[in-house]
Amino acid sequence: MSIPAQFEAKTAEQKWYDYWMKNNYFHSKPDHRTPYTIVIPPPNVTGVLHMGHMLNNTIQDVLIRRARLKGFNACWVPGTDHASIATEAKVVAKLKSEGINKNDLTREEFLKHAWEWTDKYGGTILEQLKQLGCSCDWDRTKFTMDPDMSASVIRSFVDLYNKGQIYRGYRMVNWDPEAKTTLSDEEVIYEERQGKLYHLKYQIEGSNEFVTIATTRPETILGDTAICIHPEDERYFHLKGKKAIVPICNRVIPIIFDEYVDMEFGTGCLKVTPAHDVNDKTLGEKHNLEIIDIFNDDATLNSFGLHYESKDRFVVREEISKELETIGALAKVENHINNVGTSERTKAVIEPRLSDQWFLRMEDLVKPAIKSVLETEEVKLYPSRFNNTYRHWLENIRDWNISRQLWWGQQIPAYFYGDGKEDFVVAETIDEAVKLAQQKTGNTSLQASDLTQDADALDTWFSSWLWPMAVFGGIMDPENEDFKYYYPTNDLVTGPDILFFWVARMIIAGYEYAGEKPFTNVYLTGLVRDKQGRKMSKQLGNSPEPLGLIEKFGADGVRVGLLLSASAGNDIMFDEELCNQGKAFSNKIWNAFKLIKGWEVSDSIAQPESSRVAIEWFEAKLQKTLIEIEDSFEKYRISDALMTIYKLVWDDFCALFLEMIKPGYQQPIDNVTFAKAIEMLEANLKLLHPFMPFLTEEIWQRIAERTPEEALIIAEWPKMRTVNEKLITDFEFAAEVISGIRTIRKDKNIPFKDTIELKIVNKENASAYFDSVVVKLGNISALDYVSDKVDGALSYRVKSNEYFIPITGNIDMEAEIAKLTEELNYNKGFLKSVQAKLSNEKFVAGAPEKVIDMERKKEADALAKIATIEQSLVSLK
Repeated sequence: MSIPAQFEAKTAEQKWYDYWMKNNYFHSKPDHRTPYTIVIPPPNVTGVLHMGHMLNNTIQDVLIRRARLKGFNACWVPGTDHASIATEAKVVAKLKSEGINKNDLTREEFLKHAWEWTDKYGGTILEQLKQLGCSCDWDRTKFTMDPDMSASVIRSFVDLYNKGQIYRGYRMVNWDPEAKTTLSDEEVIYEERQGKLYHLKYQIEGSNEFVTIATTRPETILGDTAICIHPEDERYFHLKGKKAIVPICNRVIPIIFDEYVDMEFGTGCLKVTPAHDVNDKTLGEKHNLEIIDIFNDDATLNSFGLHYESKDRFVVREEISKELETIGALAKVENHINNVGTSERTKAVIEPRLSDQWFLRMEDLVKPAIKSVLETEEVKLYPSRFNNTYRHWLENIRDWNISRQLWWGQQIPAYFYGDGKEDFVVAETIDEAVKLAQQKTGNTSLQASDLTQDADALDTWFSSWLWPMAVFGGIMDPENEDFKYYYPTNDLVTGPDILFFWVARMIIAGYEYAGEKPFTNVYLTGLVRDKQGRKMSKQLGNSPEPLGLIEKFGADGVRVGLLLSASAGNDIMFDEELCNQGKAFSNKIWNAFKLIKGWEVSDSIAQPESSRVAIEWFEAKLQKTLIEIEDSFEKYRISDALMTIYKLVWDDFCALFLEMIKPGYQQPIDNVTFAKAIEMLEANLKLLHPFMPFLTEEIWQRIAERTPEEALIIAEWPKMRTVNEKLITDFEFAAEVISGIRTIRKDKNIPFKDTIELKIVNKENASAYFDSVVVKLGNISALDYVSDKVDGALSYRVKSNEYFIPITGNIDMEAEIAKLTEELNYNKGFLKSVQAKLSNEKFVAGAPEKVIDMERKKEADALAKIATIEQSLVSLK
């Protein structure tokens, strides 16, 4: 089979992915082997591949492919998340572009459009993952809205409700006026923004007196139902029992007194708007105040907004301030920095709003999750510094608002049979709900048509917190074979931004429903940034198109480029040059393979001593590398593992080992050495396969005819044996000897084809084991150990050993002496300047210790160089 000049990535990628799929290598089913399981962090169903996905899924594929090679029953479950807010927003926007208003549709009609959207775009990201080489068990692909997945969510809700953990409450919630739904506290991002502080004058009823109150939101005065003052504030004792008039709407409101007010802040007077501030709501409940909600669900003003009805809140803010100024109710306006809450999804400014919502009590549920990570370490976070973040979130957890005012998602299984807030039952099906409603009311004639299901959907995270269990059917049938075999899973690879939203909640759910952890290790990746350190985004235009990178550098090149700089938890400064480096690495391996396959093999020649020694050394080096790789994987230092393999292949295998065994020009190689070279190449391919699956399978299949049972993807990881450390250390010494020979050849223009002699004064008692390698790589005609220096020879040192290369007629002695003399004088001058610094007491006393150490090293290096040059001059004279 002819070998192409270069690795053809595009052809290989399609060919081998199809081959792997055809032979079902990715599919897993329970058997006698130990399982190794990963569940994918499900990307949004309508999403497309971005650089964060590329990194995250490459790491998962490395882990799963390595586990497969190590003999585990590797199972990587893929899937997508229905992403209720994001997907519903896209569907609403699409309908709007077609002239259709969501509010004009029934729920069933809207969901039909949502499913059409999902069916059209839902598989895009998974298909893109295949181009990256991801070896997921596609037969197990799950979607959080699959019937069985939705059934798991509904069962979970009913179970928690029956346990008293889920309750319905009229609470102040975070309202996203763009998505028109509530958000949990964790989905609100707070950011400082420049705003204004408006000082408003409220007239005291029946007098010409005013009180001044500062607010950042003048539009909300239309919902004011009281003014509050501290009961010990002497300035306002005379207002007890009085009332005030709200400007513009002229509503008469009570003046109440409560210790909640800070007398020292502002004027000491506080406007109370119970419908639009959580603290005001508490005051309102305490003092039995009226609640007036002035906003529609899109944050425009409703009829309580009077002549501002249907206008946006921010438009009203500008307009109402002008009206207040016109009527003399605006005392002054100041610049003010506000801490503004925004929606993580839509970026809209959050509006506090009173609403009936469903909540999950977290105080008791969270306890096993705190213990498992922070006390018993049943679940480990990598890097461990995220333990502090985890602790902060979980020890300060609040009840979880799990309802959303959306149609796309699992509909809350609460069924109302009357007008009262408590006139409902919770059940998995409408039939069960009817029975429960009949029992609760005593009305046996109630039918399904008499019940109305809560219109809200559940928070997407309430679905995905069951992911590691639900994908194996563990909620609906906890005794099934898959769940008992694959759960708990092994590793989770995700970003620290969803450590609370998803990771912590999965741990909580795992202990609640399965009585154990959902996974053992959590590998937290960093963000992928550009080389200027900026977060990649469409707005900045600094995010490369992932499939474009694969087209340009090959999937293997991109994978290597990403992983070379991807240490756990640290952000990656991505540069396309990294992918180019990955592509260059692919070419290096391909060329090494071509070199080996290009050798003529002979059965009739004996194995050279240098080749035998080289093989022993590389086998030892391979074993040492295996230990280092194992250590890196145990610590989830995937980048370090790759770099270790990179150095083994590039430096040790290609640059050294192949040179050490390479046959002479147009000479054959002995079959023993050739067989070992192939064996070592195959070992390298096994180590590389998790990182570079396409290139390695291509070379593996070209080395020899392979059956599907002999494919690299299911080969056996190299076995670890005892490492001969002395062999490695001795070779490092020999490598310095060879480097010295090559330096002299280069400096003195001695062609490699010309043989030279080497005389050694072995003061170090260095091993002679690698002498045959030194002879080959140095093209030495005679290597002798001598007791004294050799006159008329070029020399160099390795530690205290001295090496002499007798001068041949090719070297101009006088020119060489002149060159060495000039070099000697330069180094003596340099030494003098360094020693002058070190003898300067003022310099030594004032310079940092690192600077002093550097100068001392310069001195030592100069002294050693001078001694070597002087010795060479003595030899030549």
